[in-house]
Amino acid sequence: MTKKDYSTWSKDELIKEIVQLENRKKYGLVWEDKLEDVVEKCKIELPVLEEVQGKEILKDRNSPFNLIIEGDNYHALSVLNYTHNGKIDVIYIDPPFNTGARDWKYNNDYVDINDQWRHSKWISFMRNRLTLTKHLLSKDGVMIIAIDDNELCSLGLLIDEIFPNKDRNTVVIVSNPHGVSRSGFSRCHEYALFLLNPGRIVNKKPVPEDSREINLRRSGNNSLREDSPTMFYPIFVDKKTNKIIGAGEVPKTHYHPPKRVIGKGELYEVWPIDNKGEEKNWYYSRKRVIENGNAELFCKWVKNQLHVYFHHSNNSEQTYKTVWVGSEYDAGAYGATIVKNIIGKDFPFPKSLYTVSDCLKAVISAKDATILDFFAGSGTTGQAVLELNKADNGSRKFILCTNNEDNKDEGIKIADDICYPRIEKVINGYKGILDGKQYEGFNSNLKYFRTSFVAADPNDKNKTILTNKATEMLCIKEDTFDEVDTNEKYKIFRNKNRYTGIVFDSQIIADFKKVIEKIPGNFSVYIFSLGGDMFEEEFEDIKQKVTLSPIPEAILRVYRRIFK
Repeated sequence: MTKKDYSTWSKDELIKEIVQLENRKKYGLVWEDKLEDVVEKCKIELPVLEEVQGKEILKDRNSPFNLIIEGDNYHALSVLNYTHNGKIDVIYIDPPFNTGARDWKYNNDYVDINDQWRHSKWISFMRNRLTLTKHLLSKDGVMIIAIDDNELCSLGLLIDEIFPNKDRNTVVIVSNPHGVSRSGFSRCHEYALFLLNPGRIVNKKPVPEDSREINLRRSGNNSLREDSPTMFYPIFVDKKTNKIIGAGEVPKTHYHPPKRVIGKGELYEVWPIDNKGEEKNWYYSRKRVIENGNAELFCKWVKNQLHVYFHHSNNSEQTYKTVWVGSEYDAGAYGATIVKNIIGKDFPFPKSLYTVSDCLKAVISAKDATILDFFAGSGTTGQAVLELNKADNGSRKFILCTNNEDNKDEGIKIADDICYPRIEKVINGYKGILDGKQYEGFNSNLKYFRTSFVAADPNDKNKTILTNKATEMLCIKEDTFDEVDTNEKYKIFRNKNRYTGIVFDSQIIADFKKVIEKIPGNFSVYIFSLGGDMFEEEFEDIKQKVTLSPIPEAILRVYRRIFK
């Protein structure tokens, strides 16, 4: 960043600069805030959503709807502040890493390594969006942010400022085991920052298959013979069957077996001696081996040596560690290759499906959780949610927000050509392009929306336009998409549990009441009112059946808060 030249500044400008410098925080993240066009736009136009016809996927009317929202994620998050206030259980995002490689745009221009303001732009960009998520998370909601070293420290300070009541936990993930050669070290990792409520319990994970066989011979601390002399004894193994048939006596301290494995007639005598010839001790007592050895233990030859093992049960679990290493986290093999196999197109740097899946598994317990990804890219989070539902018959929902810009000037639209086709094929089932296998679909539904705008000036005309364009937003808010009755005066939608009524003309409230009185079930009723009237008196006789809300005032109230 270049130094400012104050030589041409006026006295008033210098005074203003000094005041700003004096008021700056003494500790924390300090940057040159850069105004963003999409944020400024909301001062003159308010975002709404419009459904894109022809992209709905309906597999089961009684199942919840997943959502894809096409548009700038700042605008999508603004709408979600109304429709999903306090309803999001997990937010997983993989924002641009700001590597300097022209991998993201700010004010419609790519940011590269030569941009002296690239860090300030990135922080401003992220601050604008993360601030909008504060009211989205549920009471025990979790945010997970993928990042690499370029902005790790800046992001850490930023989220500490925005979410001061959350605990920040950093997980290192080996996402590219081959490494990327740059100056200095070959980088093979990235991070996932977990923002959790203090004291929140993280779920456990199944013990990996390759970790379930554990040598009965101790290693590490307290593993020497003298540490537990009674745990140093021979285990008898049948030569023909490799079955454990018993255990010998604990020897005198002066006796030292000549080998780890000693053949005696039809038996092997196996001692807890390591590759260096050092005498160790067993995990199990002699009595336990005699009574349960054949059921709990097994033997196998490894490099011409007979070993005794015990194993975890298939239900064994372990705590998630802060370093994740495993082939399943390889972003090439299980990210880019999976995308190519589904849609036949390349997409740069998608996350491994199993990285996202494990991030979600670590913090999601409820089978009906709602998961948001507002940097959706290729849609990995959506597929991960569907896979989780399949594994335990869950009903989790995802919301994916993505723009539809060209992917690095390659003529591929992210939403049209990557994200939506991937989700569509995963839900409906597909034949793998690379492996030729037939993949079964999911019993799931999808709605596709695009951001649109209404003039922000709160005059009567604009309020009327906003109300007429709010139908999709209200259906999303209430999760009611099945049309029951629609006309110019009112609309009624439903799901399997409740109804939504939208009244565009308060003069027909009496007629509307006659209709809903015949329908068993509860209603969320939204009534158009220029002044924000609730019309409670008109619904007094059926108040147990309805919850009333004025529109567009209920929407404008949210927008006044976030766009102030």
